[in-house]
Amino acid sequence: MSEPGYRGPQVCKIVGITYRQLDYWARTGLVRPSVMDANGSGTQRLYSYRDLVELKVIKQMLDAGISLQSARKAVESLRAFDEGLASVRIVIQGPNVVLAQSDEQVMDLLRGGQGVLSVVLDIEPLQQTITEAVQLAFDTDGTPRVAAR
Repeated sequence: MSEPGYRGPQVCKIVGITYRQLDYWARTGLVRPSVMDANGSGTQRLYSYRDLVELKVIKQMLDAGISLQSARKAVESLRAFDEGLASVRIVIQGPNVVLAQSDEQVMDLLRGGQGVLSVVLDIEPLQQTITEAVQLAFDTDGTPRVAAR
């Protein structure tokens, strides 16, 4: 069975971004839809669950005042990480983006970056937020829910 894909408007609702942001990030290669990319006018982009996580990471970072350039580095680091994302924390210190898997690693990084503004982003709560949003947006058979009017 193939992985379910989420269409652009659904992704925007789940992640909390605008369609304009989603389109720009896809066109610039920040997060390309991994299930199915647009193939000309009128075709749909389909995003995977992992794409949703990447998009949510970017959204959280931008909301925290982190630059899009640092968000891009964080997403590239996440893509290179083969293990479960739930155990990952993204540590941003100035221009550096590092992935940590334990509290000890986070503390070591924070101690080493004395005097540098540090941001730690934990992936597990983001995944929980996305899972809950997906459950609210879709019926149990995967059909998108239609808002009552």
